[in-house]
Amino acid sequence: MSDSTVRCWLVERELGDRDFVTLVYATPDGSRYQQRQRSSTALRTGAEVTAATEIPEDELEDVPDEETRERYAAEVDRTADRYDPNDPI
Repeated sequence: MSDSTVRCWLVERELGDRDFVTLVYATPDGSRYQQRQRSSTALRTGAEVTAATEIPEDELEDVPDEETRERYAAEVDRTADRYDPNDPI
C-alpha cells in the first residue's frame, strides 16, 4: 500500500438509482480517477463534497479511453479555475 497521495479534482457528479450520487475525482491530466458513491442523505448531513481531495495513489484507476481522459482534464482545469481545493461544491 502506497503512502503517496495525488490531488484529484471533482469532474463528474451524477444522480443515480436509489437516491445515490456518483462522484468522480480525476488527476489533473485526466489519466486516472476514483469513483465514489454517496447517498443524498449523506451528502446533506455528512462531510462536504469539496472541489479537490487527496487520494492515495494505489486507489486510483486508469481512465480507459482518450476521449474521457481529455474530458476529465478539461473539467479539472475548469474546476481548479473556479474553486480552491477545499471549497464545497
